[in-house]
Amino acid sequence: MKVAFVGKGGSGKTTLSALFVRHLAASARTVVAIDADINQHLAAALGMSEDQAFLLPALGEHLPEIKEYLRGSNPLISSATAMVKTTPPGRGSRLLRPAGTDLVHQRFARTVDEVTLLATGAFTEDDLGVTCYHSKVGAVELYLNHTVDQPGEYIVVDMTAGADSFASGLFTRFDLTFIVAEPTRKGVSVYRQYRDYAADHSVALAVVGNKITGPEDVEFLRRHVGDDLLVCLEHSPYVRAQEQGRHAPLDRLEEANRAALDRLHAAVDARPKDWTAFQSQAVAFHLKNAAAWANADTGEDLTRQIDPGFVHGPAALRALSLN
Repeated sequence: MKVAFVGKGGSGKTTLSALFVRHLAASARTVVAIDADINQHLAAALGMSEDQAFLLPALGEHLPEIKEYLRGSNPLISSATAMVKTTPPGRGSRLLRPAGTDLVHQRFARTVDEVTLLATGAFTEDDLGVTCYHSKVGAVELYLNHTVDQPGEYIVVDMTAGADSFASGLFTRFDLTFIVAEPTRKGVSVYRQYRDYAADHSVALAVVGNKITGPEDVEFLRRHVGDDLLVCLEHSPYVRAQEQGRHAPLDRLEEANRAALDRLHAAVDARPKDWTAFQSQAVAFHLKNAAAWANADTGEDLTRQIDPGFVHGPAALRALSLN
């Protein structure tokens, strides 16, 4: 399953992403964690040292290499330079498996406590005034478009704060999106943005209340988000210690908050997997981007990259194994 954590800056989405990733990994699951936030803090939240986090390869700095690999022998894609962030896979494209042995994972993934970690990379001085963060996050969209996850496999993405992911089709790439909301008016504003933007795209949303100090906070969130409120996590001394760099085993997390992670896990596992819809959404956003800017940028008609005979998901893996 593909899962996203979103929320306003300071809501605790990175902390909750890390807690959920660790919760999944404790169940001997295959878990890939991706830091797609402009502020790259997921590695530290997972317990990686600052020195190790600094050395993480940045997906966003290796897009040409990643594109060339994913293009494979797909005859509809003329070159890696003609691939854009929305380019969907087709027959001949290389597909990825979570934490697989492919070039992308071998070159750019690192392991921290049984979790496979990927990162888009932070802004550098060379980026300032020249590029936008969406160019880096495009690597994550390509990764998700080309990855086939099966039961017991999870990809958890810590997204950039706010509603920036709506600049592309990235927000449709998930089986479930958790919106982390504090019990304040500002805390629910990102929820409203996501709800309104996602309404026409069959995007599954659930609200996770965070930093709850009492029943009044729960009631506030329920009044503003209604049935979308899935679960709340209480104000946590354990989390505060984590944020101060004092890491401890997950079984020391407060009982109520461990139960909340169980609820998140159950909600993810309950989601149906619809590969047809996944590919259809990818195609729709690719057509939209081709018309808006990508055709002009590449000098090609990128609508020709769409392979109508391609069937995504486990069927595509089976087809690859037969060739």
